Amino acid sequence: MRNETVLTVLIIDDEPQIRRAVRNALREEVARILEAETGQEGIDLAAAERPALIVLDLGLPDRQGIDVCTEIRRWSSSPIVVLSARHSDLEKAALLDSGADDYITKPFSTLEFTARIRAHLRRARPEVEATAEGRIDLGHLVVDSGARKVLRDGETVHLTPIEWELLRAFLAQAGRTLTHRQLFHAVWGRAFGDPQQYLRVHVANLRRKIEQDAVRPRLILTEPGVGYRFEIPG
Repeated sequence: MRNETVLTVLIIDDEPQIRRAVRNALREEVARILEAETGQEGIDLAAAERPALIVLDLGLPDRQGIDVCTEIRRWSSSPIVVLSARHSDLEKAALLDSGADDYITKPFSTLEFTARIRAHLRRARPEVEATAEGRIDLGHLVVDSGARKVLRDGETVHLTPIEWELLRAFLAQAGRTLTHRQLFHAVWGRAFGDPQQYLRVHVANLRRKIEQDAVRPRLILTEPGVGYRFEIPG
């Protein structure tokens, strides 16, 4: 029987050297690491062990990575971080829309990879998910979703309704890369229009209000050609 208290990560990748690199990067972050060489083995392990997070390669020998992602997402809410040597923005967006939480291209920086995994593990914990409806302290910024109040360095920040909904969407999925289309639907609730054009203006305005340096943002990070990611400082 699975130990619910042990933080477990599942790596689904048929390349031993990549599994080893991921295992070495995460050895200080998690207590237990499982490995699968095929998509089907990964699906079976994910169902049996219910890991806190899944690292998924796209180039699997038996199934397409996007199909594995879609299958696991049907019954699991664990973050799925995709690793791939492919760099297509369209492919990245398709994977994120199908249920992946993040997309990291090979070769990857160990420091960046570990930081992203750490952020997803924070998000996976119930107390982090609850911050979208509660009070969260980001150091210079305090967001009280219940009171619809934002303080920056102790001063009240006035957000427009669109900026507020955008911030709520970011907080609800902190650490996760959100595509332009996902954010557009979450904030405007419709499927037509140009998501990038709408978001570019509103994200820039929101950054000016909540970032310490809007030119070098540390909270709302751009994923070029794909979308944005909200990082909660560690």
